Amino acid sequence: MASYESLKSDYERNWANLQIRPARLGEANATARKALNGKATYQQVERLTGVPWYFVALCHYRESNFDFDTYLGNGETLHRVTCLVPKGRGPFASFVEGAVDALRIENLVGAQDWSIARTLYRLECFNGLGYHAKGVNSPYLYGGSTLYGPPEARGGKFVADHVFDPNHADTQLGTAVILHAMMSLDSSITIGDSPSIAPRSEPDEDMAASVLLMQQTLNKLGANPPLDEDGISGPKTRAAVSQFQQQHGLEDTGLLDGTTIAAITRAGVQPVPATNVDLSQILKRLEGLAQLLQGGMSQGGAPSGGTTSGGPTVSPSDPISLLERLLSLVNKTTPMPGTATPTNATAVDQLKPVLDLLGVLVSKDSKPVLGQVNGALGETIGKMLDGKKTALGIGGALITSLLSAVTASPNAGGLAGLFGTIASAVPGLSQFALPISLALTAWGVLGKLEKWAQGTAPPPKPTT
Repeated sequence: MASYESLKSDYERNWANLQIRPARLGEANATARKALNGKATYQQVERLTGVPWYFVALCHYRESNFDFDTYLGNGETLHRVTCLVPKGRGPFASFVEGAVDALRIENLVGAQDWSIARTLYRLECFNGLGYHAKGVNSPYLYGGSTLYGPPEARGGKFVADHVFDPNHADTQLGTAVILHAMMSLDSSITIGDSPSIAPRSEPDEDMAASVLLMQQTLNKLGANPPLDEDGISGPKTRAAVSQFQQQHGLEDTGLLDGTTIAAITRAGVQPVPATNVDLSQILKRLEGLAQLLQGGMSQGGAPSGGTTSGGPTVSPSDPISLLERLLSLVNKTTPMPGTATPTNATAVDQLKPVLDLLGVLVSKDSKPVLGQVNGALGETIGKMLDGKKTALGIGGALITSLLSAVTASPNAGGLAGLFGTIASAVPGLSQFALPISLALTAWGVLGKLEKWAQGTAPPPKPTT
């Protein structure tokens, strides 16, 4: 990427050495006088934007040869919506209104550095920096001077996209040549040196990083012709953006607005392949836990609440119903006020098979680690989630199952649109989130069982 800093010294050197060819001097002075004739109008633009009036005049010359009935952004008429990039602009009531719009699109409003090097750089950016790669001074700046074309300098011209003809010379006067002539005719035009320390980055520089990323992504997506990755939103880049917008049903402007940047970024991201996660073992273990809990309550005489071993069964393929059944069984084992403490041998014996079974879920090399259940993820996280693990796990499983069943339809309204947006924005949601939710539920249930078995559970809250 050819940055301003890397080209700054070249611009300063060329400006110091610029000489208008004698055969073109009369033409250069005549063109400069035309620019000076519109000074009052250009100064109106300067007051609204901070962009120097002579810079506006030079852009106006290249786009429409000083025609005040045209849009500064592309030379089209002010009186209808533009069809060339930038598309969809206007109509405008005046040249000044259209010029302000065009300069805002170029991110030049509010720029502070208007030294000769920065001015020439911005003028060249309108046409692209491709000539630097060919070792030729751009005719867009230096046409008509001794810095471009034989016998004093190399010539050449891009006659089509990415087609450079070294034997073709551009006959149009360059903007640096016209500026040189304007300064000789109007002494009020003064251009200072580049600031030694810029107080802040320029607005067009701030946008350059985003433009570069979009150029790289569009090239990755097959931009034809390929774009120069220079961070400059020139004619070729805008044409490629326009083509992308057409292909993806976006408003065709050719501009890198927020919606277009997001769409290009999304298109450039490789889709994440869905991971097939086998949940059968987890569900099988949870079903076994439910059966053991139910069997343990039957042996201890705990009330079944109408659910017995001969009652309705839940398919292991239905994790939500399985978790609801598990939670209901665990809740029925909660000690009530006035009952014996859970530290007696009978309660411990009843819970031991459950703890042994669930130990497989968190054990390593068949070594139970149940003594560390509530600190399994660290003391800080354990305390933060204390009393919330089971609820969060079941809630997460419910929401995940619901979203996985929703057809991705972000354009729908209401809750369906919301769920569809979430489901489409998070690839593989159910494959990753559901196991995490189930594990969190198991952790919470296991922690409660361990506390009851060890007699460390807090006493029941008094009821009023």
